[in-house]
Amino acid sequence: MWARRFAGSILNSRLASGITQLGRPLLPTATPISSAFALPKFSSQQTRGLQNLQPRRRKYKKAQKGRVPVRTGGSTKGNYMAYGDYGLRVKLGLRLSAKTISAIHVMLKRKLKAIKGLRIWLRVFPDIPVSTKGTEIRMGKGKGAFDYWACRVPKDKIIFEMCGPGLNTELAKDAIRQAGFKLGVPTEFVIANDQTRQPKKEDMPPTTIPFLHAK
Repeated sequence: MWARRFAGSILNSRLASGITQLGRPLLPTATPISSAFALPKFSSQQTRGLQNLQPRRRKYKKAQKGRVPVRTGGSTKGNYMAYGDYGLRVKLGLRLSAKTISAIHVMLKRKLKAIKGLRIWLRVFPDIPVSTKGTEIRMGKGKGAFDYWACRVPKDKIIFEMCGPGLNTELAKDAIRQAGFKLGVPTEFVIANDQTRQPKKEDMPPTTIPFLHAK
């Protein structure tokens, strides 16, 4: 590959200067090599669609099963609307697979196909490898093979947001209702307002009661 690029650059420079391999000048109408023989340009930026949700790299190819986090310290990360006007919130924690996320996204786009300029945001990302073993296999002999990517979604977290110039509440609510059927847990339709958007830090209540020192 590098040899072809080097030879092409030399040929272009000679044609541009009007000198051939024999040292004789070309006609005044000499032009550089045509674009048909030019090498293709490759873009270094990689774009990924929602049909191929997986991390670009990971230190370990397998991970422990783990558990869905239960927020006992009062954390509200991801519980508020951040981008769109309507959102989908889960009322119970679950482990969400990449296949389910892609299916929900396809369903939302198909349901709201008539909305021009529709925008959908994904608030979770499947970055945990899940491995499985076949049925009726004896214990031992290592961990199972990789099967799919998943993410752990805690309770009350918003997983999808959307907005559009012609998107009203009725259409969004119907689409979110159908998307909730693919999750298997109770869901909630969220509308962006002052109560559902992220409050300022000074307006948020303390997560724990401050400790009072004994006098």
